[in-house]
Amino acid sequence: MPAREECRAYQSRLRQRVARCRVAPSPPMSDSPLPRSDPYTVREGGATPPPVTWRNRLRYLGPSVVVSGSIVGSGEIILTSALGAAAGFVLLWWVLLSCWIKSLIQAEFARYTLVSGDTYIRAMNRLPGRIPLGRGHVSFPIAIALIALVPGLLGLGGIVGGAGQALTLMVPEVPSTLAAGVLAAAAIALLITGSYKILENVMLALVMIFTGATLVCAILMQFTEFAVTRTELASGFTFNFPPEYFVAALAVYGYTGVNSSETSAYQYWCVEKGYPNFIGRSDSPGWEERARGWIKVMQTDVWVTLLLLTCATLPFYILGAGVLKKLGQEPDGLETISMLSDMFTQTLGPWSLWLFGVGAFSILFSTMLSSIAGGARYIPDYVMELGYMKRQNLAARRSWIRGYCTVIPLFAFTVYMWIQNPRLLITISSLVIGMLLPIQSGAVLWLQKKRMDPRVRPGRGIRTGIWAIFLVELVLAGFVIRYVVLGPFLD
Repeated sequence: MPAREECRAYQSRLRQRVARCRVAPSPPMSDSPLPRSDPYTVREGGATPPPVTWRNRLRYLGPSVVVSGSIVGSGEIILTSALGAAAGFVLLWWVLLSCWIKSLIQAEFARYTLVSGDTYIRAMNRLPGRIPLGRGHVSFPIAIALIALVPGLLGLGGIVGGAGQALTLMVPEVPSTLAAGVLAAAAIALLITGSYKILENVMLALVMIFTGATLVCAILMQFTEFAVTRTELASGFTFNFPPEYFVAALAVYGYTGVNSSETSAYQYWCVEKGYPNFIGRSDSPGWEERARGWIKVMQTDVWVTLLLLTCATLPFYILGAGVLKKLGQEPDGLETISMLSDMFTQTLGPWSLWLFGVGAFSILFSTMLSSIAGGARYIPDYVMELGYMKRQNLAARRSWIRGYCTVIPLFAFTVYMWIQNPRLLITISSLVIGMLLPIQSGAVLWLQKKRMDPRVRPGRGIRTGIWAIFLVELVLAGFVIRYVVLGPFLD
């Protein structure tokens, strides 16, 4: 079928589906009465030609910087280091797989977001399999995500607690609980504005501090007794998987790299950056060329994220395997951050305690900020899809964002006061998030096939890659359910 006829057939099928579907057409692609200040509305006259060179594309990056604040975070500094301390170098291949495999899902979900105008939750609510919930019916992934919300948020308690422990390294007189409380209050003050630009600038500074500190330490480690040999590195690519580290490795997979929460948050940051608005409406002249151009900008943004998280993840795993493993230490409990600091002090000397403290605080606090800010974007969407708020009520949406940014830091602090073990809290959260990954990759496959304009669908190679990732994540989610969720009852 010629391309033009296929597009017409697609548009006809889309109109028929919209007429039958309980979910209304996406506001960004319709004549929504939302105010012009609404970042989730595609406005007339907003279409912008995409940059064509690599250098010009870099000027439009930004969502990757914000998401990096949570991607390069607790999974790397706590879970990855702890896995290295326990298993040594043998699972280096697994850490790299955890970093790289999920970025394709991040990019391909964003492809759909850019050309459809749907927000993340709205897109998920278009999936088949509807159940009664709220004031109507919603797609089953919405219900599953709501069930997983509270256990998924436990990780924030570990993050704020870890950041508090990092502060106590520099100011030992202050207990970690008090430091965590101060950081929760600081997070509320910063996030309550809901400003993308302020957050973007803060994230850039914090991520650069963290990445620079870890890279310097990993390089200088080679001039100490803990220097990594070629044999040790080679052992990390034998693809062995010791069963005793199974749960820890699954936790690393769930939280390292781009996890399901960060992929969902990335869709909102892309919208607030203006990518869908730059593309314009699908019936406007030059739409296909603009769409392909801005998709390339988004893909560049994703690969920048991948580069940042790889540069930050590998040094922590190598430091954990090269230093903590040889010292016989496994970070846990109130001593989590203190033990992790040995990766620096044992290689660079006692003076580096401050270097580690600043780096650990920067990355954990940035993770907290970025995670809460991302969650605040899709929580109002949940409320709207459940039928409790109209999408046109921009003031109510902003109130929900401010309320979420106020309540969740306090919730995280309360969780840490209850369970003062950052590693345990983050592990629980990572396993829950890991179970949601196959739903996300499966959603990408369905949305691209059923609802995406055929002019900008990905090629066969990319779809094959998404299918492979979906099957891998489905198997891993099954392992989590069998050995972690049901294990205590079946064994």
